[in-house]
Amino acid sequence: MSRNVDESTRTTESTALLLELSERGMNGETRNHPFLSGNFAAVDQVSPLTPCSYDGDIPDELLGGQYVRNGANPLCHEDLTVDAHWFDGDGMLTGVLFRRVDDGSSRVQPEFVNQFILTDIYLSSVTTPSLQKPILISIATLLDPLSGLVRVGFAVLRTFLLIFLSHLWGSRQAITRSSVANTAIYYHDGRALATCESGPPMRVALPGLETVGWYDGRRVEGEGPTPGDDVGGVKRPGFGGTGVFSQFREWATGHPRIDPVTDELIIYHSTVVPPYVRYSVIPGAARGKAAAAAAAEAAMTSTPLLGAPVPGVKTAKMMHDFAVSSGHTVIMDLPLTLDPMNLLRGRSVVSYEPNEPTRFGVFPRMQPERVRWFETRACCIFHSANTWDEVVPDKTGAAWPVAVNMLVCRLNTAALVFTAANVETPPSAVDRSRAEGETDQCRLYYYRFDLQSPGNTITHQWALSAISMEFPSVRDDRTMGPARYIFGCSSSSGFTATLGRTDKVDAIVKIDSLALIARGMSNPPTPVTGCVDSRDLDEVFRSTDPNDPIRVFRMPAGWFGQEPRFVPRRDGAAEDDGWILFYAYDESQLDEKGRAPDSSRSELWIVDARNMRDVVARVHLPQRVPYGLHGNWFTEQQILRQRSIQSVRSIPSGDTTSRNGGRLASSAMAAWMPARNTLLRCLADKNRVCIDGEIYDQVARNEAREGTPAPPGRQFRQQQQQQQHAFFHVVGSTNV
Repeated sequence: MSRNVDESTRTTESTALLLELSERGMNGETRNHPFLSGNFAAVDQVSPLTPCSYDGDIPDELLGGQYVRNGANPLCHEDLTVDAHWFDGDGMLTGVLFRRVDDGSSRVQPEFVNQFILTDIYLSSVTTPSLQKPILISIATLLDPLSGLVRVGFAVLRTFLLIFLSHLWGSRQAITRSSVANTAIYYHDGRALATCESGPPMRVALPGLETVGWYDGRRVEGEGPTPGDDVGGVKRPGFGGTGVFSQFREWATGHPRIDPVTDELIIYHSTVVPPYVRYSVIPGAARGKAAAAAAAEAAMTSTPLLGAPVPGVKTAKMMHDFAVSSGHTVIMDLPLTLDPMNLLRGRSVVSYEPNEPTRFGVFPRMQPERVRWFETRACCIFHSANTWDEVVPDKTGAAWPVAVNMLVCRLNTAALVFTAANVETPPSAVDRSRAEGETDQCRLYYYRFDLQSPGNTITHQWALSAISMEFPSVRDDRTMGPARYIFGCSSSSGFTATLGRTDKVDAIVKIDSLALIARGMSNPPTPVTGCVDSRDLDEVFRSTDPNDPIRVFRMPAGWFGQEPRFVPRRDGAAEDDGWILFYAYDESQLDEKGRAPDSSRSELWIVDARNMRDVVARVHLPQRVPYGLHGNWFTEQQILRQRSIQSVRSIPSGDTTSRNGGRLASSAMAAWMPARNTLLRCLADKNRVCIDGEIYDQVARNEAREGTPAPPGRQFRQQQQQQQHAFFHVVGSTNV
C-alpha cells in the first residue's frame, strides 16, 4: 500500500513540476536575448565559394586577395531565453575572395564563402542530435550575480560530463580542446590561424576556409611532421608543456600579434592555474632559400620561447588582449577576476573590482622575467590599437628605449561586459566612475610608460577623443611603430550600456593619433579623465576642416557596419592611401518583430580611406552576415604561399564503435548504450527534464498546448547537418 501511495505522490509531484515548467515557458517570463536576435542572430547556411555581383569599381590591389571575418555563430540557437553572451558560440568564418578572371585582363570576380570552424566542440555538437543547448558553460552564467553556487556548479558539472561522455563508446568526436575559435583570424608563417582564448589557435585553409587542425606552437594537426618536431623520437612540447595542466596552459589570447618586420608570433596564455599568465614567441617565416635552410637547421637545435611565466599576476583574470611594440610587450592585469571562490563571497564568478587598480606589466619582448608593473585607476580594456617604443641614441649611437607608448580602447566601467550577456550590471561595476561625474565611456586612450624612472611612472594617460571607439586597427605594415592613423567603429549611442539593448556600429572612424598626442603634449588634459578633442560624433561629422585629425564615415539611415580592415594602395603616397573593407547590413529587412528573414542579405563595402566619404564598391552577398567580431585581409601572395596540407577536418561518420576501440562485446554495448543515451538526453537540453526515468520535452509540451509549430530552426536542423556532412565529407577526402 505504501509503495502505491509513494508512486502516486511521486506522479502528482512530477505532473505539478511539468505544469510549472510549461506555464513558465508559456508566460514568457524572460525576454528574448538581444544578442541572439535581429542581425546578431546566428545563420544556419554554410556556402562554398560562390560568385557575387557588385556595383562600383573594385581596386586592383584587391585582386587575388581575400577578406575574412570571424565571429560567434551558435549551432544551438533556437531558444532565445538561454544564458548567452556575445562572445559565446561556435566560430564561423565569413569571407569574400576577389578572384582574378583568368583571361589576361585585370577583371575580378568576387566570391562569397562561409564555414563553421570544425573544432572539437562543434563536431561533438553536430554529431549529437539530441543536443539543444551548447556544451560549454556560457560567459553569461559566470557573469550573472544571480547565478548561485548550485546553478554554476551544475552548469560546470554538465559541461565536464558532456566532455567526459565524448571520450566513451558511442561518441563520434572526442573533445580534447574546449576552444570554439570564434574571435579573430591571423596569418603567420604560411598559416591562417583562427583564435579564441579558451584554447590554442586553429589552422584554416584559404580561400575555401576548410579547417585543418590545432596549432600548439610547434606543429599543426593535418600538416604532417615538421623539422625539429621531435628529438630522439620524442615530440617536443608545445604551448602547454607537459603534465596534468598542459591543456589549460596552452589557452591562448584571441589577439596574438605578428611583427611586420621579423614575422614573429607573440602570444600570451591566461589560465585558471598558477602561474596565471604565460608567454610565447614563435619565430617567423624564413625569407629566401638560404634563410629557409638556416631556419630548418636552427629548428633542429633551438627552442622558441614557449609558455614562459610572467611573474606578478596573483589570481586568474579575464584577459582578452595585450599590446606589443617592436621591443616590448604589455600585459593588462585588469580588475576583472575569474575566480570560482567569488561565489562564496556573494559575487559572480567573473567579477569587476572597481577599487582595485588596473596594472600594466611591461617587459622586453624576450624577457618576461623582467616585467615592471605600472598601476592606474580601475578600467576595462578589451582591445589595444597600437604600441611603439620611444628611443634615444645612447653613447654608441644605438637606439635606447626610454618609454613605451600605447593606444587602447578604454572603458571606464565594466557595464558593457554584463549587458553583452543581457545581465543586469552590478552597482559595483559602475558606481565609482559615476560617483565621480563620469558617464559610461569607451574611448581611444593614450598611455606613456616611463622606462627611465625607478618608480614605474605613467607620465601621460588621457583620451584622444570624446567620441566612442572600439574594434581598432592600424595598417599592418605600420603596427608596432608610430603609426599615424587608427581605424575603428563608433556608435551614435556612444556604446553606453543599457540592459536589453545592443549598440550597433553606425559610423566608421579614422583618428590621426600622432596629431592628437602632440596636441595633448602641448596642452595636457587632466590625467585619466581628461580628453584632447572634446567634440561629439555629430560635430566631427559636420567639420569642413581638410586637416581635421578625426574623420567619420556615417552609415546611411538603417544601415550598420562592422570592424573595418585597411588595404593599402600600391605605391601610395600617404599612410592612409587605400581602402577600408567591412560588412554592412540594412535593418529595414527585419520583420515587425525584429527578426532577420532567411531572404535578407548583407554587403561588403569598400570605402576610400583617405576621404572617408566615397563607397567605391559594394559586393552583394548571397546571404546575411551576422554582426561579428574580428577579421583580416589576406594578400594574394599569402594565399599562394600557404604551407602544404595533408588532410582537413570533416564531420565524423560511420560505425562509432569501431572508432572507439574496435569491435566491442555486444553484451557490454547493450548494457552501456541505454544508460549513456539517458544521461545524454538529461544533459542535452535545457528544456528537457528527467522525472522517474522518463524524458519530457518542455518546449514540445508547450507548443502542443498552444497549437503552434516547432521553431523553423529545429525543423531544419537535421537537414542542415546532412548538408554540412555531405559538403565537408567531400572536402575532407581531398588534399588541399
